[in-house]
Amino acid sequence: VLGQLAQRWSFGTDAALATKSMLFSAHKTVGLTILFVALARILWALTQPRPEPLHPERRLETFAAGTVHWILYGSLVLVPVLGWMQHATADVRASIWWPFGQNLPGLATDPDLSARLAVLHATFVKVLIGAVVLHVAGAIKHAVIDRDATLPRMWRGADPGPLRETDGHRAPILAALLVWAAALGAGLLLPTHGGGVATASETPVTASGAVASNWTVEEGTLSITVAQSANPITGSFANWSADIAFEEEVGGTVEVAVDTGSLTLGSVTSQAVGDEFLASGSFPTATFRADITPADEDGTDYVADGTLELRGATVPVRLPFSLAIDGDTATMTGTVLVDRRDYGIGEAYPDESSVGFAVDIQVELTAARD
Repeated sequence: VLGQLAQRWSFGTDAALATKSMLFSAHKTVGLTILFVALARILWALTQPRPEPLHPERRLETFAAGTVHWILYGSLVLVPVLGWMQHATADVRASIWWPFGQNLPGLATDPDLSARLAVLHATFVKVLIGAVVLHVAGAIKHAVIDRDATLPRMWRGADPGPLRETDGHRAPILAALLVWAAALGAGLLLPTHGGGVATASETPVTASGAVASNWTVEEGTLSITVAQSANPITGSFANWSADIAFEEEVGGTVEVAVDTGSLTLGSVTSQAVGDEFLASGSFPTATFRADITPADEDGTDYVADGTLELRGATVPVRLPFSLAIDGDTATMTGTVLVDRRDYGIGEAYPDESSVGFAVDIQVELTAARD
């Protein structure tokens, strides 16, 4: 419940973001508490004899009850473990309220892995909910239809009667393992982004063609770094293109078109491309147009001096960059800081306690002369 509230909480103000973080922290802390209680309960159950079923002749019903029992037990372990792993690999995370650290041995920050673990966590939550529903339905059936002593046994430990001579665990545990394997397969096949998260369009974004390009970009990355709650997070755009007209002695011109919805920014991707920030639904393309001239800054070779059109605003931007040319191949690296406020991005966050003002744009590419 805490997790669902945290997922749905509005990002409209810093106070709302703080409340969302608090709900996630409570959700994670309660989840780990359940994990350790469940582990203790399972160890106890494995060492204790079980009472004979009240209706041993109903073999299928007895088997189903045992299977649901073990699906419930296992899910109470798997759900918090997967959530803990997601937390440990996330680049932005609300803290667990305990003194033992936030990481897990062998798991480093990995937004892609964290996104996959989030899907698995959600998938096994559905298995857990299904087991709870079946467990409750079985108890009601014994109380209302059979009118036997099953519910008193479960609820207040009434006289269990004779105990089983065999453990009776193996077949239900094997059946539960099959259910968990099916859930694992589903969680691995489901997409990692959904529910309103924008994704890159299938057709590559292209520049307007206003620049008579004589270079073709063969590979490259366009990434950004921004601070959230004073912690830097880095993401990249999967879909962008550049038209470049350039000669070493005189410079040239460049036009870059970026699919804003193709941004991946760890666990805050959906918010980053949403209406409060990039608003990729309304402004699907950002465009950088600039003249390239030899640079007078130390440590750089050229500067692209122009404008960045983003989210309906056009703002001057000066991008210094280094350039190495080997025959008909050029390698370029550059970085520039822009202020999100210039583009009306994140207006609900008027200070930097939640989201920093500065956005560091990094460009690296290799291009071939046509």
